[in-house]
Amino acid sequence: MKRMASKQQLPQADYEVLAEFRYALRQFQHFSENAARAAGLTPQQHQAMLAIKGFPGRDRITIGQLAERLQIRHHSAVGLTDRLVAEHHVRRVTDKQDRRQVRLALTSRGETVLGKLSAVHRKQLQRMGPQINRLLTRLRGVKPRAPENQ
Repeated sequence: MKRMASKQQLPQADYEVLAEFRYALRQFQHFSENAARAAGLTPQQHQAMLAIKGFPGRDRITIGQLAERLQIRHHSAVGLTDRLVAEHHVRRVTDKQDRRQVRLALTSRGETVLGKLSAVHRKQLQRMGPQINRLLTRLRGVKPRAPENQ
């Protein structure tokens, strides 16, 4: 890990905003972990399924791409995939052009579970959005404008 620049002091207000932002992120993470468990998944399984479905430009990815998206080691992604396959949330698909390549895709069961989880996550983010926007605005050093009377 690189050393941080020494002795750079920020205004107290910046520390407070950063702390509030981390708190808001942690609240969302806690919500997400609980929602995944309530759906019968581990948080990491939920993240893996979302990474597969939400990969830019396609809905099938390699285990290497999954490992990169989750910031885990390749062998950990293999184990996670094995568990998702055993629970019928994910399937392995051999690439038609390169039969050495195996891609991961959600099963219909996985699509259903992820769809429900994604809907509740979207609602939670919509609820938290104004708070997060205010914090980001403060971090940019721009004071939020008062709401206009309509």
